[in-house]
Amino acid sequence: MFSSATAQWLFLTCLPGLGRTRRRELLTEFPDLPQMLSMNAATLRAVGMTADAMAAIQAWQKQDDAHPAVREVRTIMHDCQKHAVGILTWGDTHYPEQLRHIHDAPLVLFTRGDTELLARDQIGIIGSRKATPAGLDHARRFAAELSARDLMVTSGLALGVDGAAHAGALDAGYPTVAVIGCGLDRVYPHQHRRLGERVVADGLMISEYPPGTPARAAHFPQRNRIISGLSRGVLVVEAGLRSGSLITARMALEQGREVFAIPGSVHSPVARGCHHLIKQGARLVETVEDILEELGAWWSPPLVTEAAGTPEPKPGGKGLLAGLDGREIAVFEALGYDPQSTDALSSATGLPADQLMQSLLLLELQGLVSSAPGGFQKIA
Repeated sequence: MFSSATAQWLFLTCLPGLGRTRRRELLTEFPDLPQMLSMNAATLRAVGMTADAMAAIQAWQKQDDAHPAVREVRTIMHDCQKHAVGILTWGDTHYPEQLRHIHDAPLVLFTRGDTELLARDQIGIIGSRKATPAGLDHARRFAAELSARDLMVTSGLALGVDGAAHAGALDAGYPTVAVIGCGLDRVYPHQHRRLGERVVADGLMISEYPPGTPARAAHFPQRNRIISGLSRGVLVVEAGLRSGSLITARMALEQGREVFAIPGSVHSPVARGCHHLIKQGARLVETVEDILEELGAWWSPPLVTEAAGTPEPKPGGKGLLAGLDGREIAVFEALGYDPQSTDALSSATGLPADQLMQSLLLLELQGLVSSAPGGFQKIA
C-alpha cells in the first residue's frame, strides 16, 4: 500500500495539523510527493512542517499502523474496495482539468460510475430544494435539451431542482454527474436513493469525502465549489435570497464561469434569488439558445442533420419510463419531488380519481413514486 501513488495522495489529505491551503502550498514547494514523504525529520522541520504532521510522516515511513493517519488511509482504501468506490487523485492524468484550476481544488475525488464523463463539457443546474412545479419542470426540460445539445448536466442530487435536473437528463437517455456531500456508500437525501442508483448506472457520482462520511451542513458549500468548478457555466432555476444556490453562483463567478438565471414571478419567493443574480449581471435565460449563445465563444454544438433533427441520446442511456403507457407517463411527469395532492394531480393530468389512483399505484410498484404526507412525490 505504501508504495501506491493513490495511497500517498490519500495520506496527504489525512496529515494532521495541516489545512487544505497548507497542503496545496506543500505541493507547490515539493511537487514530487514521494520525495516529500521520504524526507528526514531535520528536513521536515526546516520546511516548517508541524510536529503532528512530522510524526505522521515518520510513522508512514515506518509503516506504523498504530498511528491514526496511517490507519485512516488503510481504512479508506479498504472501504473503497468494499463499496466499489474509485479514487481519482490530483496526480492522475484523468483528474478533470477544469477543476484542477480552481482555488482550493480537492486533492482526491471518490467516484462511482463512468469517470470518463469528467472530460465532457458540463453545465451545472442548481436551485431551490422547495421548488415550485414550474421550477421543477424548467429543470427537467432544460436538462434534457442541454444534454441533447452535448452539454452534460451536473448537479448536487438535492431535493427540488437538483433532483429534477438529474432526472430530466436520465429520462431523456443521457448521463449526468452528481456531486454529493457525504460518502459514496450512502445517498443523501434518502428520498433520492433510487435516483442515485440511476446516476451511478448511467452517469457518475462523485464526492471529496471517503466512504462512511455522513452528510453534514458544512459539507454542502464545499460540494458546491466542485459543481461550479466542473462546469463551464451554472444555470440557477429557482432560488430564494438566502439560498445556497446563490453561494454556488458566487463561486462560479469567482472561478470565471458563466452564470445564468431563469426569471420568475415577482410575487414568488423562490424567484427573488434569480432576479438578484440578473441584477448583478447574470444572463437572463428564457430558452436553451440563450445559454448556447453565451457559451459560443468556447463551445461548438454537434452537427445535426436535417433527418435527425436533434442529436441521438448517448449510448448506454436507459429510459426510466420504458414499458409504461401514456397515462402513467403523464402522471409521472406531473409529479414533483415535493408531495402533491391527488386533487392537484387530477387537475394537472385531466384524469378521473380512479384512473389516477391506478396509475399512482403502478408507479409506486415500479419504485418511481411514493406516498407522503400531503399526497404523492417522485423518488426517482
